[in-house]
Amino acid sequence: MGAYIDRILDIFSDGIYISDNEGKTIRVNKAYEQLTGLKQEELLGRYLKDLVKEGKFDSILNPDIVRTGEPKSTVQITKVGRQVVLNGYPVFGPNGRVALVVTFVRDVTLLSQLKEQIASQQELINKYHMEFQYLCNKNMPNSSIILESQVMKNLMGLLHKIAQTDATVLLLGETGVGKDIFAKKIHEKSIRSNKPFFKIDCTTIPENLIESELFGYESGAFSGANTKGKPGFFEMADGGTLFLDEIGELPLPMQTKLLRVLQDQEIMRIGSTKIKKVDVRFIAATNRNLEDGVREGTFRSDLYYRLRVAVLNIPPLRERKDDIIPLAKYFFEKFNSRYKKNLTFSKEVENVFLNYKWHGNVREMENFIQSLIVTREKNTVDLSDLPNNMLSEENNNIVFFPATFNIEDKPLNEIMDNIEREILKKAMDTHGSISEIAYKFKVNRSTIFRKLKKYSLLE
Repeated sequence: MGAYIDRILDIFSDGIYISDNEGKTIRVNKAYEQLTGLKQEELLGRYLKDLVKEGKFDSILNPDIVRTGEPKSTVQITKVGRQVVLNGYPVFGPNGRVALVVTFVRDVTLLSQLKEQIASQQELINKYHMEFQYLCNKNMPNSSIILESQVMKNLMGLLHKIAQTDATVLLLGETGVGKDIFAKKIHEKSIRSNKPFFKIDCTTIPENLIESELFGYESGAFSGANTKGKPGFFEMADGGTLFLDEIGELPLPMQTKLLRVLQDQEIMRIGSTKIKKVDVRFIAATNRNLEDGVREGTFRSDLYYRLRVAVLNIPPLRERKDDIIPLAKYFFEKFNSRYKKNLTFSKEVENVFLNYKWHGNVREMENFIQSLIVTREKNTVDLSDLPNNMLSEENNNIVFFPATFNIEDKPLNEIMDNIEREILKKAMDTHGSISEIAYKFKVNRSTIFRKLKKYSLLE
């Protein structure tokens, strides 16, 4: 039976060392011999403490595992100078005490090789993911660019002219106005439309990784680098378009390197001495005032002027009201289709949408309408479905106060009646619904009905 056990142990690629509760060596397999340079004949029957004294190895797990009954791990330097990981496990006897300790030995070098293999596979996955993202971007419809307002029609006309050139583009605008949509549209309308389009958010890449992500690196360029090296975004976007979002957040040292790429269309990987030519069209975007950054010394003036070749300033949603309702209808249609629903919104809600400031712009509207459609069961969204901040007088001009009246020689009750009548008339013109007016003024429908009748405001 003992011979069979030895053969079974020799099947394992990990080294195996078995000792009893007194520290005597019971068995070792061939993998252990290969890893450590120690032979069975010099180990079997020997006590671990004696082997340590003789310098066979520098650390042992057996005493601690026998004492605690718990698994334990450590790192050991072997006779041949290899660094190995030891994972020891107790084997309990009938009396519930530790009878044997089985230690698995694995070469750290092998672990490093496995780590590199995993890193290589991860890089391949990332590459495929980026290619998939490019294909998705290429086939993605861009109907969310609504062109009802004149300012947007003018802007789109300018975009088409710019797209036909290879000029660097700077997109300006508040957060959420859709700068990434405009960047994709420029790429799609350019002669590079069948080439890669990559977006880099400069705020999401750690500062110590930005250079390697943009420029790539050679094998052994730094600790932890992939043994095969890695191309950067500049290389991967060769022939296509690279969109640098939130470029105002780029650290100053990287601004210098980016300026050189913009000027010379040349890059050099980290750890390399070889210059490589690239052909990349750059689009940058920011919601910051770069002129302020130049004055404050946080943004290079030469890079700023190099970026300001073709500028598109995208207005906030509140400044292009003709686009608000078409956009809202587009998002209702989009999410109705996605969630198999059929929601619409009332005229009163439309009025709120028109007067709301939309500080988060198109992104805020998209997320808000998605939330409405996901959470509402009824078919029509009305004022009761809107949050208080959207209904407040600061954000939405639905409560009207009348103009100054001529109050000479008029009793107070007549002045107050005139004011109340004007407020109700404005409310009726705006909402056209007794229920909505009652909800807004926080009174019963019967109260509103009675007052409208009193002032002859009911048809």
